[in-house]
Amino acid sequence: MLKRARAWLVQVGDDLKESTDASLLSALRFLGLLYGPIDRRLPIDEAYRKARARRLPPYVGWRHSFGGISYLLFMVLVVTGVLLAFYYRPSVDEAYASLQYITTEVPFGWLLRDLHLWAANLIVLAIMAHMARVFFTGAYRPPRETSWFVGVLLLFVVLAFGGTGYLLPWDQWAYWTSTEVMDVIRRTPVVGGPLSGMLTGDLFVSGATLSRYFALHAIILPWAAFGLLVLHFVVVRKHGTAPPKGYVDDGRAGVPFYPNQLLRIVLVSALVLAVTISLAALFPRPMGDPATPFEVPDRLVSSWIVVDVSLGLLRTLGVWGFVGFSALGLLLIILPLVDRDDAKPLRRKPLVLGVGLLFFLGFVAFWAVGRQLDSVPPSTQVERRIIEERAIPNLEAPDRDAVPEPEAGQVP
Repeated sequence: MLKRARAWLVQVGDDLKESTDASLLSALRFLGLLYGPIDRRLPIDEAYRKARARRLPPYVGWRHSFGGISYLLFMVLVVTGVLLAFYYRPSVDEAYASLQYITTEVPFGWLLRDLHLWAANLIVLAIMAHMARVFFTGAYRPPRETSWFVGVLLLFVVLAFGGTGYLLPWDQWAYWTSTEVMDVIRRTPVVGGPLSGMLTGDLFVSGATLSRYFALHAIILPWAAFGLLVLHFVVVRKHGTAPPKGYVDDGRAGVPFYPNQLLRIVLVSALVLAVTISLAALFPRPMGDPATPFEVPDRLVSSWIVVDVSLGLLRTLGVWGFVGFSALGLLLIILPLVDRDDAKPLRRKPLVLGVGLLFFLGFVAFWAVGRQLDSVPPSTQVERRIIEERAIPNLEAPDRDAVPEPEAGQVP
């Protein structure tokens, strides 16, 4: 009886292999989980072994791991974000309480929340390191300009993820930091007014803003990121990794993807996960008081790298510093259209080199400046007066210590 069952299972496995189209493996290739091309003429198991046997160029090494690290952290953000969405409630009355419930009542909810937070910080560093390697090695030039273009768009999407997610805790720190940034966007020439109106959905940061940010964070941006990731992987697989300057192909077979590169991926992934979990366990994000437009906090505690960079720009250079740094990011998109000469080294292109240095070094410099800032700017007080005088003219700030008088006929 046992032999018959084993033979039957073997037969079922063979039938599945023969009947399954090998093109299904393309999904793994699109998602970056399989490197080599797929031979659709072979059974799926043979096509998988052939794709796995793909050999990488000999110059592919550890410095090329930052793209994979970014992708791994993105997967961590997706998984933890979905789990957090099971309990989070995107409304003014329940957002803060639901975060408190996740942190204190859900098993390992505190770790889940801080894993999401730290992965959001580390993915920015990983993407910036990946882009810096591509920039300073000139790997953005043709025929890889599409890959660079999509990569810069992915950076903007990741920043939009963090910006929209930053408000979701709905505490005082998130509320007034978002208010300050919205005030700057509103004062940006030409596009500032319509953009701030579209994002806030109100005259000030309110429940309408929270709903829009949650919709962007949980619905729109994930689809945008998925489409850009698939396109990025397809283009990278098509053109391969850019060779270093002066590399001459001597016919060497290169490094096999399995087990050499796969082992490298496993080691890097284990290290990244260990670092992320350790940071989440040792340095959890504190929670401020529940958000209220009537009371400005004494200090703002930042929990995201890009917030530090933004505050450093806004407090030192004002609106035009924010606009100028954003323009540098947009210049990076068109960089391959300007710099197409692969023969001349980057150090002999001062304009291109200057744009890159200003962007990457400026990011680090303003991050360091922003880390030192925790005071509330005077413009925040102005924003509070606007809320009280224009948006809700008949509503006074609530007195938390006051006890309402019982109405006639009620028992006090």
